[in-house]
Amino acid sequence: MQDSLEALGWSSFFAEAFTPYESEGLIPGRVAVQERGAVVLFTAEGSIKAETGGRLLGETGQPVAGDWVAAEVLAGEGRAIVRALLPRRSRFARKEPWLTEEQVIAANVDTVFLVTDCGPDFKPRRLERYLTAAWDSGAAPVVVLTKSDLASDSAAAVEEAESVAFGIPVHAVSSVTGTGLEELAAYLQPGRTIALLGSSGVGKSTLANRLLGEDRLTTGDLRRDGRGRHTTTHRELVSLPGGALLLDTPGMRELQLWADEGALEETFSEVADLARECRFSDCSHAREPGCAIQVALGNGSLPQARWESYRKLQGELRALAIKQDARLKSEERKARRRFARSRRRTKW
Repeated sequence: MQDSLEALGWSSFFAEAFTPYESEGLIPGRVAVQERGAVVLFTAEGSIKAETGGRLLGETGQPVAGDWVAAEVLAGEGRAIVRALLPRRSRFARKEPWLTEEQVIAANVDTVFLVTDCGPDFKPRRLERYLTAAWDSGAAPVVVLTKSDLASDSAAAVEEAESVAFGIPVHAVSSVTGTGLEELAAYLQPGRTIALLGSSGVGKSTLANRLLGEDRLTTGDLRRDGRGRHTTTHRELVSLPGGALLLDTPGMRELQLWADEGALEETFSEVADLARECRFSDCSHAREPGCAIQVALGNGSLPQARWESYRKLQGELRALAIKQDARLKSEERKARRRFARSRRRTKW
């Protein structure tokens, strides 16, 4: 266990946010593991289990792995209570299935390793979705292609990933042979936090164990089709030998976006550049004259599949924005009705 807050990722940003709680005798801690109604905190004095409490949950949401909190240590009891959640510098989030609500997966991450494999699991359209969520998170995305030892042509997989991940580092690695792992060392600096994100069975836990230098996280055997099995069941922040912090997460079978169109423009930067070249600023990119996107589709410089993926994700984000606006309006109406009822009770 590290013996300083800086080694845990503490910075002036969090120190300033913690200032009001210092006079109350609270201590800063970083969430290492999230459990039901409780968390395990890393602190300057070691790890301690802390209750989160319903009041905190209702006001600011549940702390997640990577969060910094202000906690009260209960003397002589070996446990603590989380009293406040500090502001986040970054957060990777998705939309809750069936609900118009945000689900935060990881917080205060510096670099996001978007993990997929070089084989049959590699899907450019899914990578575009993860990239959009990563750009919205505030963390720096890096694409990591695992199982290069099983790929017939890992260089081709890298080239295909680079064709959708413009300007983003792409690394092909093998957790079995160790090939390519040295390229990841540049991101694993002391006090830096790296999150592993990807779908089920792409080799995140195997990669994590290789970076840890020991088999600490459970892994699954390959299926007959070469795909991995889902093994990670919770999010956990662990310390790497060189001083970086690694956050492994369960594989996601579905990633519904919780972002805005600004993140989409980061992922599809060439589409955004083309749209700015259109003759009309409100071009729908359908039949208008002078549409740069239609020209690019016609000459093949913008692949049709790439354009269709952009339009699909754009429609998803616009539908989310409409639902969010409708929910806010509904909450405002409910608040007005509650206020009106309170006024009537006061009057009578």
